Amino acid sequence: MTYDALIKTKAISLRKGGKTYNEINKALDTFIPKSTISYWFKNITLSKKQKERIDGNISKNIKLAQKKALLVNKKNRQNYLLSIHNRVKHLDATLLNRDVAKIALAMLYLGEGSKTNRGSLMFGNSDPEIIKLFLRFLRECYILDESKFRCTVQCRADQNVKKLEKFWSNSTKVPLRLFYKAQVDSRTIGKASKKVNYKGVCRIDYFSADIFNELIEVSRVICKM
Repeated sequence: MTYDALIKTKAISLRKGGKTYNEINKALDTFIPKSTISYWFKNITLSKKQKERIDGNISKNIKLAQKKALLVNKKNRQNYLLSIHNRVKHLDATLLNRDVAKIALAMLYLGEGSKTNRGSLMFGNSDPEIIKLFLRFLRECYILDESKFRCTVQCRADQNVKKLEKFWSNSTKVPLRLFYKAQVDSRTIGKASKKVNYKGVCRIDYFSADIFNELIEVSRVICKM
């Protein structure tokens, strides 16, 4: 493709002004292939200031392109996660069935609960949502005696035990009077916590051999399927 001499002259002038290839094409409202535009500029000697401007604009354009790509990827991921949510959102209704909820409870206990103390349930986690989920299923699946609950906070030496106990009491709906003495990890003495929002571990004990044995049996039945 041939180009008007005026376009070539303007392109060279813009290049001498420190414009990038993209800026030149935009200014001329046209598209000149890189091979052509490079040929036009082969005899141009740029000053240090012009080179710095071009390099700076190229760097700026790369950053803008990366930012746009990041936004596009973020949007695509949001859409992807939304599609997954729409695929599985009906499952919450199945948990209204007590047998289904009991299976979920048994699987949760199988993964996170103690299997050695046969006279009671013992379940611990540092994630409040996991603790809440365990207690939700437990309370929905069984008629409980709330006085049989005990909680123990396991934490680092630099944490405020009273605040942690209050936090976990609110999360579990277990009154503070049913909390055992907190267990402080002596290995953390003199070492600052790196996780700002870390609330320690909450261990839940519920004294019922019958519920313990039933959940273990449910997990065995499911695992043998």
